[in-house]
This record gives sequence, structure tokens and C-alpha cells, in this order.
Amino acid sequence: MSRKIIIDTDPGVDDALAIIMAANSPELEVLGLTTVFGNVSVEQATTNALILSDFASYDIPVYKGEAVPMTRTPAPYADFVHGDDGFGNINWPVSNKQAQNQSAVDFIIEQVRKHPGEITLVPLGPLTNIARVLEKAPDIAGLVKEVVLMGGAARHCGNVSPVAEANIMGDPHAADKVFTADWPVVMIGLDVTSQVLLKQDDMQKIADKNPQQGEFLRQACDFYIDFYQQTLGIAGCMVHDPSTIAYLLDPTLFEIEEGRIRVVTEGLAVGQTTLAPGHRHFPYPGWENLPQQKVCMKVRSQALLDLVTSRLSA
Repeated sequence: MSRKIIIDTDPGVDDALAIIMAANSPELEVLGLTTVFGNVSVEQATTNALILSDFASYDIPVYKGEAVPMTRTPAPYADFVHGDDGFGNINWPVSNKQAQNQSAVDFIIEQVRKHPGEITLVPLGPLTNIARVLEKAPDIAGLVKEVVLMGGAARHCGNVSPVAEANIMGDPHAADKVFTADWPVVMIGLDVTSQVLLKQDDMQKIADKNPQQGEFLRQACDFYIDFYQQTLGIAGCMVHDPSTIAYLLDPTLFEIEEGRIRVVTEGLAVGQTTLAPGHRHFPYPGWENLPQQKVCMKVRSQALLDLVTSRLSA
């Protein structure tokens, strides 16, 4: 039986890779795409999610979500990473489909109550929609199977500050709510996603084997790979968001540590994900009575890359 998932997304080139990978994986059933601000505005994210839903072999509805963080002033969109359109400025034709009238938050609540214990939430952007779900329907935490998210950095350097990863920085208050809620969270952050590179050769092979989806992804990745070359001097893009789908398909690819996670919500270290190991006690408040969450710390890089490329080539 396939695993029911809802992907919460701000597409984004690596979101596109993850969503198409999920749609190509018969082990997963994508119930819907919920959109959020982040790499692009929520309006652009919704337009992009509709384009991505067209690439799936089955109907995946799209639900528009939150446009701004819960508390923090919105940051500029990452157009220098993903392009103005989120897909590397390739001017891909928009979908003829429309987003659903129901909001992203209400859709998540409805589906989780309809399928208690069955749905995994897969957030690929700032966690505003997910925190709003907890705020509006606290019972949902006890009904979700798992939250497998891309975000954070436990020990690795951040990518938008020395300590902060972009999705968490997008809404640190929301992230702290999500990590401290009483539900199982798996954090797939820069500790592992920085260890895997998708190169232009890989994208060309995917396009050759799977022209319909692959050519779109190859074009979108050109801009993204160029950003990594110019900024970090590396010849390829990190597979951030697809790592969540890889985890769902084969969690044995990852080495995990457990602990309590808090997010710094103000000051110089805003957006930092801090991991308190195991059940260790600390004399200062803020760490007691929190759930033990999972953090991916190591990954079998080549095996993950092989899984990503094989699903995108299918």
C-alpha cells in the first residue's frame, strides 16, 4: 500500500526535483501540494506547483497557503538562487489548471482528520502553513503519521547566515512550533543535503531518458547549478528537497541522532536549529518536556544520488 503524503512547498528548483521524484514513486501517494512563500512569493509558488502537478501521471490538487511569516518581517525572495520565476527564468508555460478554493491549512487539517495516523507531511519551505495547522487544530499533532522536513543545520554551517538554513530562517517562530509539537519530526538539513551533488551531466542523462519531465528539470537546474558554481565554486547543485523523498523511500540511507530541537527566533543567531542530545538535563530553562525528534546526520551520498536520478529518469 502506498504511503499518503502532503508536500508543502515553495517551488523552487529543488522543490521541482522532489515533487516530480515523489510523483514518479509508486510507493507514495501525493494527496496534494500546499504552497507557501519562500523561494518565491506564494502566488508564484502556486503557479509553479500547478505546473509541477501537470507532470504527474495522476491528479495532484494544489492549495494556496500562507504569504508571510507568523511574526518576522518577510525576507526578500531568493531570485538569485532560483530565478525570478523559481524555475531558473526558463519561462515555462503556465498550467491551465487552477488552485483549489480551500486554503492549504484547511486542506491539511481535513485530510489528516480523514486519514488519522496515515498522512506524512513533507514540508520543503518555511514552516508557516504547518505551524498554522497546529495553531488552528491542535489535535492534528496526534493524528499525523510523521513530519519529514527539509530544513535546519545541526552541526553544519548555515546557508543564509553562519548558523541558519534558509527554510528555517524564512519563519523561525513557525519552525520552533513545529519542532516542539508532540508529533514525530525528521529533520533533513544541511548536515546531509550538502553531501550530495547533482551535476549537469546527471541532468542531461535524466533528460535523455525521460524527455518530458527531464528536459524541464534540466533547463531549470542550469540556473541553480550556475548559482552554486558562482557562489561556492562547486560543479553541481545540492539535493536539498529531494532528500526528503529519498528518506521516505529508503530511510536506511541516513544515520540519525535523536534529541530535542529548538529554533532561535531573534538576535544574531536567528534561525539556528539547536539540538539538545538525547535526554541530557540542562540547568537553564527551555529544554524540558520536549519531544525527542530525529535529525539526519550522515548519508550514503552515492546511494542517495542513484535513487534520485533513477526516479527522475523513470
